[in-house]
Amino acid sequence: MTPVARQFLKLLALPALCAAIPALAQNDDKSASWSFQGFGSVGAAHSTEKQADYAANVLYPGQAGFSRDWSPEVDSRLGAQLSVDFNKRWSAVLQVVSERNLQNSWKPVVEWANVKYQASPELSVRLGRIALPMFLAGDYRKASYALPWVRPPVELYGALPISASDGVDANYLWHSGGLKHSTQVFYGWTSRELGPGYRAHGNGIAGITHTVTSGALMVRGGVTTSSLTVDVGQELFAGLRQFGPEGQALAGRYEIRDKRVLVVNAGFSYDPGDWFVMAEAGRFNYKSALGDFYGMYASAGVRLGAWTPYVQAGTSRALMDTRIAGVPLAGLPPPAAAVAGYLNGYLNSYLSGIPQQDSVAAGLRWDFSPSMALKLQYDRLHTRNGSSGTFINVQPGFRSGGHAGITSVLLDFVF
Repeated sequence: MTPVARQFLKLLALPALCAAIPALAQNDDKSASWSFQGFGSVGAAHSTEKQADYAANVLYPGQAGFSRDWSPEVDSRLGAQLSVDFNKRWSAVLQVVSERNLQNSWKPVVEWANVKYQASPELSVRLGRIALPMFLAGDYRKASYALPWVRPPVELYGALPISASDGVDANYLWHSGGLKHSTQVFYGWTSRELGPGYRAHGNGIAGITHTVTSGALMVRGGVTTSSLTVDVGQELFAGLRQFGPEGQALAGRYEIRDKRVLVVNAGFSYDPGDWFVMAEAGRFNYKSALGDFYGMYASAGVRLGAWTPYVQAGTSRALMDTRIAGVPLAGLPPPAAAVAGYLNGYLNSYLSGIPQQDSVAAGLRWDFSPSMALKLQYDRLHTRNGSSGTFINVQPGFRSGGHAGITSVLLDFVF
């Protein structure tokens, strides 16, 4: 049995799901309908900012800028999906995606692995690893062939790098006043490796998403909450606690441990076929050094046969102070003041990572084949207010307030 298969079976070893497996196994193999699909992207990105690396997602970072002149790792990935319909009520899906991760590896990751029960034409329930239905492109953000752009706008999609959770969801379809409604509730958890000895844990991920469609118009909004713990910066917070009540208050405020995260998002798209316009916005309150901020974007394009030129604009801003005084230095002995000053600078370096930037982009998509598309995109980023924006691997020579140009070329394909 392959490692991927073992991981899939481990995910399915939830009590309720185990109870359903015997019933599925009793089906005649001839009655089951199997399908296999794949998707991928091969490309390269170049950044004019040489004191940091451009990243579309902090969990799957590229190395365009400081590390490499041109990086294939920002947007390249390969995915495969196996789906099976056991009968009219039971189905299952397994999706595996390979992209560069924080361990500098391309090890495949199980993105989806769930069983679905269609209780009625209106109500369905899934159990396993499920895509978080957070944004308009939440279900297919990894399959960029389905996107008009090279990548989802980083000001919004980069703010929530985790795209799936393990748990259960229920979706109910209904109609009102000529409108189609879809109400989805979900509950789950996730744990992601960030590096040797470091993990991010999301527990009690709960939320509701509501989607309304009418012809070419789709509107979606949702609220998600989770208890988040990230095992980074522990030396910083342990050091701050040594400086009395002020240091303890700072550690309690900014440490990323059992913090109740709140994410609120809303967006719409109008796509009659020959053109499209869409916009989304979200607020992300991590109640820690990860920040309290909002991100939004708007995009439009026109389809001219096989060619789709498009434009995009995005912004993100902090809703909290991103530079603080920290532990008071007055009255401390010189050695203690030096340590406190170092810790204050360390904390402010975390806060400078809260994304504050503006961006504009223009691109062109060429569907030269029924299953392949070539995309060219240029982004102009402007970081603000001392923030490093969505850049990572920031070097001492980085200066906030500057402009950077990101040139990307990408070949998307499905099979």
